[in-house]
Amino acid sequence: MRRRGPVFWALLLSLGLCRAHRARPRNVLLLLADDGGFESGAYNNSAISTPHLDALARRSLTFRHAFSSVSSCSPSRASLLTGLPQHQNGMYGLHQGVHHFNSFDRVQSLPLLLRQAGVRTGIIGKKHVGPEAVYPFDFAYTEENGSVLQVGRNITRIKLLVQKFLQTQDARPFFLYVAFHDPHRCGHSQPQYGPFCEKFGNGESGMGRIPDWTPQTYDPQDVLVPYFVPDTPAARADLAAQYTTIGRMDQGVGGLYHFSWAPRGRREVREARNSSGQVVRLLAPSRPRPGPPQAVAAAGAGVQRQLLVQGCMGHPLRHPSPLSPAPPAGIGLVLQELRGAGVLNDTLVIFTSDNGVPFPSGRTNLYWPGTAEPLLLSSPEHRQRWGQVSEAYVSLLGKRGAGRSQEGPRCLCRGLAQHQGLGPWEESVVARHGPTQGPPRARGLCKAQMPSPGHRGVRGGAGSAAQGAGSHRAAVPLELPSLDGPLRCRVSADLTPTILDWFSVPYPSYAIFGSKPVHLTGRSLLPALEAEPPWTTVFGSQSLHEVTMAYPMRSVQQRELRLVHNLHFQAPFPIDQDLYVSPTFQDLLNRTAAGRPTGWYKSLGHYYYRARWELYDRSRDPHETRNLAADPHYAQALALLQAQLAKWQWDTQDPWVCAPGGVLEDRLSPQCRPLHNGL
Repeated sequence: MRRRGPVFWALLLSLGLCRAHRARPRNVLLLLADDGGFESGAYNNSAISTPHLDALARRSLTFRHAFSSVSSCSPSRASLLTGLPQHQNGMYGLHQGVHHFNSFDRVQSLPLLLRQAGVRTGIIGKKHVGPEAVYPFDFAYTEENGSVLQVGRNITRIKLLVQKFLQTQDARPFFLYVAFHDPHRCGHSQPQYGPFCEKFGNGESGMGRIPDWTPQTYDPQDVLVPYFVPDTPAARADLAAQYTTIGRMDQGVGGLYHFSWAPRGRREVREARNSSGQVVRLLAPSRPRPGPPQAVAAAGAGVQRQLLVQGCMGHPLRHPSPLSPAPPAGIGLVLQELRGAGVLNDTLVIFTSDNGVPFPSGRTNLYWPGTAEPLLLSSPEHRQRWGQVSEAYVSLLGKRGAGRSQEGPRCLCRGLAQHQGLGPWEESVVARHGPTQGPPRARGLCKAQMPSPGHRGVRGGAGSAAQGAGSHRAAVPLELPSLDGPLRCRVSADLTPTILDWFSVPYPSYAIFGSKPVHLTGRSLLPALEAEPPWTTVFGSQSLHEVTMAYPMRSVQQRELRLVHNLHFQAPFPIDQDLYVSPTFQDLLNRTAAGRPTGWYKSLGHYYYRARWELYDRSRDPHETRNLAADPHYAQALALLQAQLAKWQWDTQDPWVCAPGGVLEDRLSPQCRPLHNGL
């Protein structure tokens, strides 16, 4: 027998170590902000110190175009945990108290599916969804068994609960969901703590003391006022309180890094290096909208970012400098516990928010401020994407991703045929440059089966036609918008399939009602960690917030084109209690009543009363102030987006699909019946 040498044993040991490494459990940590926005250095806001979130961004893929599918707390959380839009999973509005909305009993949620697959599940913080049978967690410390202030805002308590979860002797992989209650408002429910609960735990008399938090106050003159917030003293003070509350999740005082900021009026320079090695420099304006990193717009996808703070003349100020180690706040505390337990390098970390910030045009709206979200995806197995920025359009809930991607006019013809009640289709498209005025376009033909005269509408808008006996083939001309490149309607991704993909857990075949199977309405984000994906389309669906706030809206965004359908457009837009009592909105009301300048980009009348269809081209109108729904240059783009939206509503079994001009007759073959109400 031949004697084996040291090389053989070294290779054998190496193979064993590799197998042992692969055998380690893969985990997921989901960090969720409550009504959070882009108030962080990771997203180009230099007025606030968020070193741990910025550090997480340096080991993450950062998404510029991430959106919530609904701008309301409970519906968004239910969609995040089911992969289904609110109109499909049943969580139409808020869960707590008199509102009492719940998901349907047969919905298969993420904690249910993971539990069945042998994954240990835990939730710490604000749950805000039900029923319990649909959203069971093995480890749960939420408002259902304690104070939401303690489990959602007391970061020392959160740290200890994370320790408890990790110290449990259990070899299974885990899914841990830490749902901060910051930076949600609390002025209507606990006004003693301030508009954003910024005083809770700050050590003042009657406020309690959070040991791991050193409150950081901000001068209202130093905040960055986003374009959709009135630039008034009241709103600036409101934003300063919001910044302090965000500090419980992450701040520089007592943390890992300290940033020396430029005085007011100075600007920040971001240097980015694109995939070709070119350096891109961009000065952020002194009052930018706090949105995704501006440098990426110039640099393109796959950008490696570097932060540099400079003065007016471009002279560098101090770089971020490490301080002596001290207990970090919120996010840093949670990550520190995972690192101490030796599981951080086996864990996919996701950071995002449930909906937009609680300011006018934000939460409860399907405009950009209400749906645009931060999204960081940190995978220990994809370090090549750390510090890079993705241009893909992604959603906490996307459109169905089963099968091959839908490309170009093919999917638009399919959607148009379905929207107009046409039958089998085929497309013949010839690209053509548009006129000098208006958006560039392509022209083409969609050929479809036209119905027989007098045939009743099926699967279309109210009163639409459908394929019937004796139908014939006809051509429907289209003008297809070309948005910065080849036209695509490739669908986006969301979190439920991402987490299932990470754990290699298949999505089951089941029905919520009857026998029609439920299709997961998004695709995994994990391919974006390998290469830049071509996703361009996201959808939105909102029905209520509070139980008295029925104002159903649906939306679709195709790159920079956003279409919003306001089904109750003849009624005034409702205002929730939380926003109503806020200093910002009260000041807006008082200024409007007194006839004084509001400092706002809209009037209250324009905000309350909206058109049925709102179409915005954000490439030309980033603040969404010019409704193009009646613009003839955008007529075909409007029709195609309406078609995409209608198809998505049918695919996701939307009960509002026929509104406001028809009623849904939900039989074996669901169809819209006209109401002849002029809508």
